[in-house]
Amino acid sequence: MKIGILQTGHSPDDFRESLGDYGQMFTRLLDGHGFEFEIFSVVDNEFPDSITAADGWLITGSKHGAYELHDWIPPLEEFIRDTYADGRPMVGVCFGHQIIAQALGGKVEKFAGGWSVGRTEYDMGDHKVALNAWHQDQVVERPEGAEVIASSHFCANAGLIYDNRIWTIQPHPEFGHDFIDGLLRTRGKGVVPDHQIEAATATLNAPLDNNDIAKEMAEFLKKNRKERA
Repeated sequence: MKIGILQTGHSPDDFRESLGDYGQMFTRLLDGHGFEFEIFSVVDNEFPDSITAADGWLITGSKHGAYELHDWIPPLEEFIRDTYADGRPMVGVCFGHQIIAQALGGKVEKFAGGWSVGRTEYDMGDHKVALNAWHQDQVVERPEGAEVIASSHFCANAGLIYDNRIWTIQPHPEFGHDFIDGLLRTRGKGVVPDHQIEAATATLNAPLDNNDIAKEMAEFLKKNRKERA
């Protein structure tokens, strides 16, 4: 099964060479699940020719806001709507989670409650997971038909599912503690409140459920393809 990765941003220059760009992080996260991958840097206006160029799609995180006026955002939203109409499976993470909601009629904004950074626990109904977060923007109004599959005390719409066609999540299962440590030391300084940086730094050795979420993502993509076949 071929997964097209729509890369909507680049990881920081400071540690891109050692830890990889966003697209590469997802190929590592989903390694071992039988996928082949192709990365399209849509942030640089590199789009696939068609939604049929892959069996399923994944939209990455980004430093950009879904509501910002970039020339690549409208065609990305159109791509999302076309994919949803086709029923081809799609997964979105952080910015991907937000842009999908916006494209399908939801609302994204810079959250008045501030930032969520570092290891965070999410309620996924019958169980909880711990994943790294790095965001201030969030989905504040869900699109019609979107159901909540994950939430936290800070983020009510932390995970959404759309008619078993699209699965999205706000935190970052592709971010290990090494990447979050880099963000805390570079992008966080002077932006994220000091007490949150200190709290996130204190949890850098705590366990994460990245592999469990990777398995859930992979199963969603495969199951959806089988249902369409």
